[in-house]
Amino acid sequence: MIKETLIKDLHVISQSRVNDDRGSFGKLFESGNFRKIGFLHGIEQINISTNKKKGTIRGMHFQLPPFSETKIISCVKGKVFDVAVDLRKDSPTFLQWHAEILSCKNYKSFLIPDGFAHGFQTLEDDCELLYIHSGPYKQEYEGTINAFDPKVSVEWPIGVSAITSRDRDCKMISGNYKGINCK
Repeated sequence: MIKETLIKDLHVISQSRVNDDRGSFGKLFESGNFRKIGFLHGIEQINISTNKKKGTIRGMHFQLPPFSETKIISCVKGKVFDVAVDLRKDSPTFLQWHAEILSCKNYKSFLIPDGFAHGFQTLEDDCELLYIHSGPYKQEYEGTINAFDPKVSVEWPIGVSAITSRDRDCKMISGNYKGINCK
């Protein structure tokens, strides 16, 4: 089941699972269904993120045009508070955020389109996230907004146990920030 959030083009995917005495089986990705909601390009990259400590924050990251990308994020071990921030220049929800709890038990994924920053906080020790990307990573086109920027005001659910200096110390959004144009 695919559900649009209150932020246009940002979707939550609830996977159905077939269970039996061995465990379960579910479909994580089907190109036809995902093309309908904005995953228009093929899969260019698949990454996995491992996180040791509850309270770890990673983000808020994005790729700038012409290398902006759509991502599908799934939690395959543990539980996380997963956040997307709308950075699209002409969006009515510019600088608004939406979060979902993703876990290995609720089988939800988050489709985050071009023009959004993404980050998460672990809610348990030993979390793993699987990222499906529509484009390749290009370091020179990487963008970061501060996870604690007051212009965005993400309400992180628990205290921070770990965050990189790069994420913690990146600049806040300035008063004249106009967003990005992904088209």
